[in-house]
Amino acid sequence: MKNFLEKLNERFDSWKNKPWIKGLNITSYVFWNLLLIAFVVFIALGLFAGGAGAGYFMSLVEDQEAYSKAEFENQVYNYEEISGIYFDEGEFLGEIPARLERKERPLEEMSDHLVNAVISTEDEYFYEHEGIVPKALLRAVYQEVSNSSTQTGGSTLTQQVVKNQLLTNEVSFERKAKEIALALRMEHYFEKDAILEAYLNIVPFGRNSDGRNIAGAQSAAEGIFGVDVSELNPAQAAFIAGLPQNPYIYTPFAQGGKVKSDMEEGLARMERVLGNMRDNEFITEEEYQTALDYDIKANLAEPQGSIVENYPYLTYETQRRASDIIRNDLIDKAGVDLDSMSSEERRETIGQYQTQAESELALGGYNVHITVKKNIYDAMQEAAANSQWYGPDRQVKGSVEQEQVGAMMIDNQNGAILSFVGGRNFDQNNLNHATQSYRQNGSTIKPLLDYAPAMERGLVQPGTILPDVPGDYENGDGSYKNYGDSYQGFVSVREGLVESRNSPAVRTFERMEKETARQTLLDLGFDNIGPNEPYPSAAIGGLTNGTTVETNTNAFAAFGNNGNYNDSYMIQRIETKDGETIYEHQTESREVFSPQTTFLTVDILRDVLGSGGTASSLPGMMNFGGDWAGKTGTTDDTHDSWFVGFNPNVTFGIWIGYDTPQEISNYYKGLGYGARTQQIWSDYMNAAYEAEQESEESVFGLDDRFQQPDGIVRQTICGITGKLPTSECSNAGFTTTDYFNEQYVPTETGDGLQQELFVTINGARYQAYDSTPSAFTRSGISVEDDLFDAEGISEYLPEEWQDVAPDRQAPDNGRTPSPVANVSFSGNSVTWSPHRDGDIVGYRIYRSNGALVGSIRADGTTSFNAGSGSYFVTAVDSRGRESSQSATARRYINTDDNDEDNSGGTNEEDNTDNDSSDSGSQDQNGSDETENSSDNNNEQNGSNGEDNNTSSPESSDQENGNDTSSGSEDNDESESDTEDNT
Repeated sequence: MKNFLEKLNERFDSWKNKPWIKGLNITSYVFWNLLLIAFVVFIALGLFAGGAGAGYFMSLVEDQEAYSKAEFENQVYNYEEISGIYFDEGEFLGEIPARLERKERPLEEMSDHLVNAVISTEDEYFYEHEGIVPKALLRAVYQEVSNSSTQTGGSTLTQQVVKNQLLTNEVSFERKAKEIALALRMEHYFEKDAILEAYLNIVPFGRNSDGRNIAGAQSAAEGIFGVDVSELNPAQAAFIAGLPQNPYIYTPFAQGGKVKSDMEEGLARMERVLGNMRDNEFITEEEYQTALDYDIKANLAEPQGSIVENYPYLTYETQRRASDIIRNDLIDKAGVDLDSMSSEERRETIGQYQTQAESELALGGYNVHITVKKNIYDAMQEAAANSQWYGPDRQVKGSVEQEQVGAMMIDNQNGAILSFVGGRNFDQNNLNHATQSYRQNGSTIKPLLDYAPAMERGLVQPGTILPDVPGDYENGDGSYKNYGDSYQGFVSVREGLVESRNSPAVRTFERMEKETARQTLLDLGFDNIGPNEPYPSAAIGGLTNGTTVETNTNAFAAFGNNGNYNDSYMIQRIETKDGETIYEHQTESREVFSPQTTFLTVDILRDVLGSGGTASSLPGMMNFGGDWAGKTGTTDDTHDSWFVGFNPNVTFGIWIGYDTPQEISNYYKGLGYGARTQQIWSDYMNAAYEAEQESEESVFGLDDRFQQPDGIVRQTICGITGKLPTSECSNAGFTTTDYFNEQYVPTETGDGLQQELFVTINGARYQAYDSTPSAFTRSGISVEDDLFDAEGISEYLPEEWQDVAPDRQAPDNGRTPSPVANVSFSGNSVTWSPHRDGDIVGYRIYRSNGALVGSIRADGTTSFNAGSGSYFVTAVDSRGRESSQSATARRYINTDDNDEDNSGGTNEEDNTDNDSSDSGSQDQNGSDETENSSDNNNEQNGSNGEDNNTSSPESSDQENGNDTSSGSEDNDESESDTEDNT
């Protein structure tokens, strides 16, 4: 062996020196050196590429904030979660509409099948990696660079959490680099289960059975299968776990919630997830086959109907009010000073915070508790939907408008909104007519702005007498009149309010200082008034911008709360999803009216529902009793009809009308518009009453009554003077008894109330002079002049006031009247024109021979029923001065015997009385002429004897007339008396 090796070595040595062997050695040497050089270059290039890649990666993430653990928790676990609404007694109403529905649940309350399905499909190495899987990332990068048709993705669950909560959905290397960096950092801070819980509460899952977008496992389980997330079976879990890859392709529901006719892609995805679960041994082969046989389509959830569908008006009203609260809180926390901004800047700023508040409310996971009582609200909505008392539909600009309704019920003690009706059909008209529609409130304003403030300041009391005649506003801006042009001349405050008369309301309002009236409106919540309001027209409902049903109703609630006003509210409190209360309403009352004024007003408004009141039919429509008061209201041209009723506990107001202002049907289905309004009010309240019967304690409190406070007395006064009655007032029957605030009870006895003679000139009454002929006077009761300040009041006085006159002297121009003009015959009557002087008290009618045949007061007719013959007329003024005779009017008739026509058709006068004096023939009735009758309104006066200073222009004779000393207006009751003429 040794020899063999030696020989072999010698052989190699001999080859070494051969030329071809020397060449091979040189080549291998060179190749080896080149290989070493190439390896060094490759390493250098790798290090360079790695450094460049690392540098590039760092450049991509250099501006990304390095979150601390607390910042991660705030950003990642602050889920956008839907907010809920709860009724007064804590019953869940529904979720506030949001662009995405999400409900948070902890991991331990989720189905294990869902957890296993997600891990086996989305991230099978979840519990092993540190936030990323390099192999998966390289594969994803390769597929992206090569534009491969297969895109498997490379994101772990951790990366998906980061993308959804911290980054955008932008497709770029920069976003991916930041995702990787943040995922690695997140894994450093949090346990795996915490990350998995975040994923299952964040990831979107397509649509639910109502067609709304959903995110989070709980919303997916409820919205797709109608079960809790803890109850998902393997098939359901696999179907849900497969959705996040392409949620709107795999979702079983189309827009609107309709089930897709083709669900093959979603079912195929579910099958792949089930296969992954089986391969990872999360389910057995048997469970796998059972899951494949599960009928997904047959077990989909039925549409639940959104809160907007079931409670549209209530949902949006809650959303609007809660957003305003959050907006104001955001502005306060930001320290924004709105008062220092221009109007445009202020509007923009509020708009920005409003948008932020609406988003925060929708997705902040709040619990909003409202004051509305579910049983009453539901009952009223049903009554509103079924009422048969709405007016007819109207055509407006090519579209149909319904007669609309708005109604509001408020708790008097704190201002809580207990219920409302926003309209008849939200789908046709989504305007909330209870809270957002501004309308004129008509006569409902009268107790609020006119009578209660005036009584508070002692300007009037329920028994105060006021003129009831048409008039002009004191600022010259138009005139006012009562409905139907019906007037009483004088009415008490109680009568004026109960009968809803405009004239006494305006006159009461005009007794107040404007600032007093304005402050009253503001104190009662009417904050939509202009800077110069209220104008006099506001006294009968003429507010420039109108008001809402809520504001008007809440103002009346002060009468039910002893004169104390509370702002109305519907949001009781707002809580975070963790139970922290971020807002709670605090009731702050303010006294607007004293208890005494409140009681007086309430007592009058009780009578509105009584005999003679404008709502006298209402009690017969109600299925319940109690101590109720209220006020009706109608606006110009009958565009709006109102009724607000209240008892010691609740106030309920209602309005009907058309959105485009137009006349309400005056008479429809057998009822006038006022009665229809009251019938609808009653229907709603009857429904609410029935619903409250099941409650342990009804909010109505029907056994409670308004209590009379200290400081209220009943006092008898003279209804004419408003002061303590004199014997003359009592004897004349003009006393009245009513409630008074004892602070304003009259202490003086009325002066000047005594029997006096008066005359009427141009519709106004005046005291007669001693020289005024008695034929033109009446006997009556004298009262203070200022009570008759209203123009034309005499023509509107009631029968019992016909003998009442002001304590003021008649006008006297100091000259004898000029002759009466245009005296002629018209049929059987002598007629003439009214005298132009302003102090004429009456007219005398004479025969041409100077015989006085009648007297007519100036407030009567300008005609006299006369027989045949010749007549002239004179005018008499307040001092008794008589004009010279007028032109003569003649009328002749034929006689039966020996009449001869001597004048071309003019017949002779029949002279049967031979006791004629003067040159002319005396009338056949002579001094007993009594042709005037009640039918032609001729008055033949002289009951008290005419003053002896009065003289006839031709002769003395009798003057016959009606005795009116009894106060009767009946012209058939007449007596002939003698006038002493000298």
